[in-house]
Amino acid sequence: MSIRVMVVDDHPMWREGVARDLTEAGHLVVATSGEGRQAVRVAAAARPDVVVLDLQLPDVSGVEVIQGLRAALPEVRVLMLSASGEPQSVLDAVKAGATGYLLKSAGPAEFLDAVRRTAAGEPVFTPGLAGLVLGEFRRLAAAPAAPHDEAPRLTERETEVLRLVAKGLSYKQIAERLGLSHRTVQNHVQNTLGKLQLHNRVELTRYAIERGLDG
Repeated sequence: MSIRVMVVDDHPMWREGVARDLTEAGHLVVATSGEGRQAVRVAAAARPDVVVLDLQLPDVSGVEVIQGLRAALPEVRVLMLSASGEPQSVLDAVKAGATGYLLKSAGPAEFLDAVRRTAAGEPVFTPGLAGLVLGEFRRLAAAPAAPHDEAPRLTERETEVLRLVAKGLSYKQIAERLGLSHRTVQNHVQNTLGKLQLHNRVELTRYAIERGLDG
């Protein structure tokens, strides 16, 4: 399936190389940009499914770009592609709304797989970073918080899928565990997102952990 992708990176050779890899894989590169503010403006018109975004840009931070993108296009998925694997950088990006975080040391096949999974709403992280994010969500969930409003009612199957999402399983792993098709799992996740008024699987994971569904 062809995915509409925008590439944002201030290094022209890197930006063009990523765009070329995407095009050769059959995806549609709808725009590229080397600056954050310009990227937000262009994305509003180009309407990509996925934005591949560098963390370090010359005018504004990647976190600010994520916030601008999410405000302009609430449904857009953001895949960070950065040279920095600093824990705080990763957590800041995810908290701002990034769906995934991949280091630039990733190979082409890993990158293209990450784009496909990001488009499907799956959180994608360079090995080692997923545990960092889940650990932070658990830490936040353990902190005192205001009482939750009454949660929307989920079906038994939706709750079952949600528990596995909170454990960090991929859609493929959940499908195999429950004997379902990949598309059925996606549909359950999308229905749950709609009921809970959440935007992506990262937010869904945090929701589940806050309610102790990851045990």
